[in-house]
Amino acid sequence: PLKADRELVLEAVRQYGWTVQWASDPLKADRAFMLEVVRQDGRALAYAAEPLKSDREFMLEALQQDGVALASAAEPLKADRELVLQVVRQNGGALEYAAEPLKADR
Repeated sequence: PLKADRELVLEAVRQYGWTVQWASDPLKADRAFMLEVVRQDGRALAYAAEPLKSDREFMLEALQQDGVALASAAEPLKADRELVLQVVRQNGGALEYAAEPLKADR
């Protein structure tokens, strides 16, 4: 199927990042593929497989593209002080998506 064709989906994503939502589940779970996608459009992180959203190293790289994509991170990562500080330094608006205890910690 077309939605499993890595190169075709990447080409679509290069033009419109949000098209990754129609990619096959195996592609959305593929770390290398999703990093390429997120480099094109950080908001595409919302469509990554849940295990990737819990992967700290993957998320750090993904969040360098778009800090507001912190909204898509797994809850434990939203409470990761070091990760959140790194993201907020790049984009202050990302603080909105941090865990409540971190928002209150001034």
